[in-house]
Amino acid sequence: MAHRSALYVPAANRRALAKTLDLQADIVIADLEDAVGPEEKDNARQNLRHHFQMLKGSAKPVIRINMTSSEWFADDLALCLELQPRAILLPKVNSPADIRDLDQFLDDADCDPELKIWAMIETPRGILNITAIAELGLTPARRLEAFVVGTNDLAKETGVALTPFREHMHPWLMQIVLAARAAGLIALDGVSNDFRDLDALEEQCRQSVNMGFDGRTIIHPAQVDTANRVFSPSKDEVASARAIVDAFEREENRNKGVIALNGKMVERLHRDMALRLLARATQTTNGES
Repeated sequence: MAHRSALYVPAANRRALAKTLDLQADIVIADLEDAVGPEEKDNARQNLRHHFQMLKGSAKPVIRINMTSSEWFADDLALCLELQPRAILLPKVNSPADIRDLDQFLDDADCDPELKIWAMIETPRGILNITAIAELGLTPARRLEAFVVGTNDLAKETGVALTPFREHMHPWLMQIVLAARAAGLIALDGVSNDFRDLDALEEQCRQSVNMGFDGRTIIHPAQVDTANRVFSPSKDEVASARAIVDAFEREENRNKGVIALNGKMVERLHRDMALRLLARATQTTNGES
């Protein structure tokens, strides 16, 4: 399953929800939290009920609920039990307890184990506890599946300047990616607020790719194609990966740990990386979402 683009859509906007059925975003995140005002919460839940009835085989969205301490949390969670979304995106995750509590609630409600939990990492405590949070993804019956970075909230909570390339946040972003990789979790980078500047978005997505993120959260349909393209392996990358795999499959190289290819030393770890890239290319070519 590809995770190149994850489009936030305000659940209060029924028309915007309907338009997602014609978009090529790998993931849709129906937002009940930041994008929905206090007076619109009930209407947003009704919109999601209607939207799920209209899916007709389309991939289910992820639902971002309101934080556990809010007055809307219980109703949001009841809606998720009713609709069984792709995953529940829990905001403001500060510690493992936040995930464990939601996980236990879902188990007590006999919820389908395939209903996953995605964690928004957007607070100083969340960053400081990222390793312990990620380790919950290693448990056999785990629901924790993904980390989603909230760069806007991180800037608000820390006072760090939110520049286009987030240079002041790089250590935190790399901590999130490292913890995700150690636990086998998906890692999605934060949003680009200027949805009209697609050239800047392309550069920002390339930065995300280089950092190791699986995809990027986005806020506007115009950003979908750019995110999908940048997070998809290029033809040159696929060709290079195929050459590495083919080289190790030759009879004379099958038992070697290191070979020379095009004037470079290539180890079996490079073959493993090449196989992962080819698998990712197959996902995107087949249009998986």
